[in-house]
Amino acid sequence: MNIQKKAQQGFTLIELMIVIAIIGILAAIALPAYQDYTIRAKMSEPMAYMSELKTSITEYYSATGRLPTDDAQAGVGDAPRTDITDTVSYDATNAPLIYANVVGSVFPDGNARYFVLSGVTVGAEREIRWTCKPFAATPPGGAASNDFQSDTNWLPATCRG
Repeated sequence: MNIQKKAQQGFTLIELMIVIAIIGILAAIALPAYQDYTIRAKMSEPMAYMSELKTSITEYYSATGRLPTDDAQAGVGDAPRTDITDTVSYDATNAPLIYANVVGSVFPDGNARYFVLSGVTVGAEREIRWTCKPFAATPPGGAASNDFQSDTNWLPATCRG
């Protein structure tokens, strides 16, 4: 009796299942990281508008020794509404504050969020020292918003402090 052993061609079922499991594990790790990365990249747009306003307010304060009462007095118009940035607003009631409202479609839960540049004036030097942070409340004239307190990894690096 002459039994010939047939050479194996292709992959066995177990090998294919192992490959699929490995791909699944990699996807489970990579997709959330990519989602966080894309959200952080989108945060650069409102930060750019806030930086422009921050520079104008700082220059105005340096030149006059007073805070501008609104963005127009600081020499900056309203930031355009985009798919990412709903509003960027300025409030000088107690201290210079610049708020950015980021639209909900940017985030997985669909809720809009604010973050703020908060300034402290240094009178003798006519300087404003700015800090960026998540904002848990609703800014003056703003709509209710969720906050970045639990999602600080989505904020620009300078705001995660």
